[in-house]
Amino acid sequence: MTKLADTHRLAEAASRTLRGAALAVGATVAGAGALIGYGMSEATRFGLREESLPILPAGSSPIRVLHISDIHMAPNQELKRRWLHSLADLKPDLVINTGDNLGHLEGLDSLLEALKPLMAFPGAFVPGSNCYFGPRPKNPLRYLTKRTDVPRNSPKYKLPWEQMHAAFGASGWINMTNRNYSMPLHGTRLDFTGVDDPHLELDRFAGWPAGSATSDQAPHLRIALTHAPYQRTLDAFTGAGADIILAGHTHGGQVCIPGYGALVSNCDLPTWRARGLTYWDFEGRTAPLNVSAGIGTSRFAPIRIACPPEAILLTLTAKA
Repeated sequence: MTKLADTHRLAEAASRTLRGAALAVGATVAGAGALIGYGMSEATRFGLREESLPILPAGSSPIRVLHISDIHMAPNQELKRRWLHSLADLKPDLVINTGDNLGHLEGLDSLLEALKPLMAFPGAFVPGSNCYFGPRPKNPLRYLTKRTDVPRNSPKYKLPWEQMHAAFGASGWINMTNRNYSMPLHGTRLDFTGVDDPHLELDRFAGWPAGSATSDQAPHLRIALTHAPYQRTLDAFTGAGADIILAGHTHGGQVCIPGYGALVSNCDLPTWRARGLTYWDFEGRTAPLNVSAGIGTSRFAPIRIACPPEAILLTLTAKA
């Protein structure tokens, strides 16, 4: 009888262990499902971040700049389309687009429809890797590794970037891919410089527009554009006297820890700079750096955690 009782006790203990393990697994699965559900919901919680910077020449009229980035547009993204349309109600003086516009091989028509109201305003743009090549199925956990290697892309995933750039240009938006350009706005000359995507190692800094021999004496603002905020690019811009730098690419980390922030920036930018307005220092110079958390995600990892999508309205005012 003793042996039989011992057997029963062992069986009951094993049964309790299995029930506990099953409950733990169930709780883990439920928790993971809830987290994924929250992340998918957060990915469509579009918002507007507003910043103000006193960087214009003394006496200048304010300039309102709408900064958009990382739209990753795919067909049938109706919430995103409507929200992008609504941004035109802000009536910005200037629209800056810092790349990664497409998220699907057939996303161009949807993108141009979504941006149509914004393309009625003056603008400038630079491309990102997801302007040139579409996303591929891959393990989403790879995004959480601190990789800075150049992506390997294939013609199979080539996006219609030529048509996209032509449509942007036809609307009046200026292509700042490895070039510089000047335009007047509200009595201030805006000097732009921009680079092709540093993540693909296509960036070539073109310097600032030459202008006339006395151009530096006229009221002007130097604006630098890049998709990926790699340190070499930020150093080049800041060392050359940029008054402001605008970038995207990081998705703000995309998956963040509340109270801590981004785990990765997807480049060599420190993670605490992965979203927001900070200041970049290089060789005694300082430039405001605005990094957008972006608007979309890869369609193969359509979640955001503690990092909602955003557009940014920058109000530039005169220096005191």
